Amino acid sequence: MDNYWAPHITVAVILEQDGKYLFVRENTDQGIRINQPAGHVEAGESLAQAACRETLEETGYKVTLAGFVSLSSYTAPSNGTTYFRATFSAKDAKQVPGARLDPDIIEPIWLSREELEQQKAAWRSPLVADVLDQYIKHGAQSLELGTLHR
Repeated sequence: MDNYWAPHITVAVILEQDGKYLFVRENTDQGIRINQPAGHVEAGESLAQAACRETLEETGYKVTLAGFVSLSSYTAPSNGTTYFRATFSAKDAKQVPGARLDPDIIEPIWLSREELEQQKAAWRSPLVADVLDQYIKHGAQSLELGTLHR
């Protein structure tokens, strides 16, 4: 199978409070970057379960998913890996006291869209702004759109 192609399936969450959105500042191979709470889907997880887990692990916030924002793809120029990202919106964020963040996470941060734009050089990928702009312009759709059925 010389032409076998295996994309990476990832999830992300957009959480808005008081006109600001939840992001993380994280250490990456490319330096310190800003991203939505996001990560890979683990074996046996649904997209929704992965989105909630990643948000908790990266920010210390337990969230309830509210809707499905988009399915996006991105090919990283650094390694040629293609990522498919299912982005969800969330609500009802509750900070979990004593939650341990993933080791690569520096801190969760709240930024307005304008503040995010001012830090464009630090975006993990163009998807950071792309999915946020989709959410701002169109909102979220039914959560069932982001649910895989067996």
